Amino acid sequence: MTAIFLREFKSYFITPLGYVFIGVYLLFSGAFFYLFTLTGAGFGSDMGTVDFSTMFTLMFFVLMVTIPLLTMRLLSEERKSKTDQLLLTAPVSLTSLVFAKFAAAFCIFLLSTAIMPVYGVVLGFFTDSLNWWTLLGNVAGLVLLGAVYTAAGLFISSLTENQMVAAVISVFVNISFLLTNLAAMHVPVRPVADAMKAVSLLERYDRFTIGLFEPENVLFFASIVTVFLFLTVRVLEKRRWA
Repeated sequence: MTAIFLREFKSYFITPLGYVFIGVYLLFSGAFFYLFTLTGAGFGSDMGTVDFSTMFTLMFFVLMVTIPLLTMRLLSEERKSKTDQLLLTAPVSLTSLVFAKFAAAFCIFLLSTAIMPVYGVVLGFFTDSLNWWTLLGNVAGLVLLGAVYTAAGLFISSLTENQMVAAVISVFVNISFLLTNLAAMHVPVRPVADAMKAVSLLERYDRFTIGLFEPENVLFFASIVTVFLFLTVRVLEKRRWA
């Protein structure tokens, strides 16, 4: 498992993919931080307030498009190059194999997200109203969201040998998470609308962006990650015995 993780993790820096993802991630997060958080906290204004919600909500949409770049090749490339059979017959469980690939992509995402506490330090120079617990709660929500997108992208990658197809479908699946919330707003039947909101990623992620760290929302995101990883294992298991 460790060998697979290290191989996948290093591969992101052998090719430009890892650098591109980190660069795009930092570009957008930095721009959102300056435009919607730093300015409001007193940089160039007298507001002196700290509002993370806009910055982290916008990151929801950025990850929706960028994380598929990390996951599109994880299993589809193995299948295309016919090296998947070596992995499937290796003396390692499929669960360990799937988790190692998931962890490699997720760690690249975590490296990018590590910049967020630095933003808090910068904010400390412009305002005395910074609440570190609110910032860390927002970061936790972003990490959980990234885990869901990574697990979903890995599952999609297991279904095709074309990387671009995997990326496009992953983006579409991520958009469907958003559409669940938007569709709920137009459902006239209240119980149905409430049920759709209950399974909406954006609805639960928004709770983090306003500083609410609720255990049930953590469990919700963790459950979705588990489901996608489980489905990926089942796909590989079927291919192993095909």
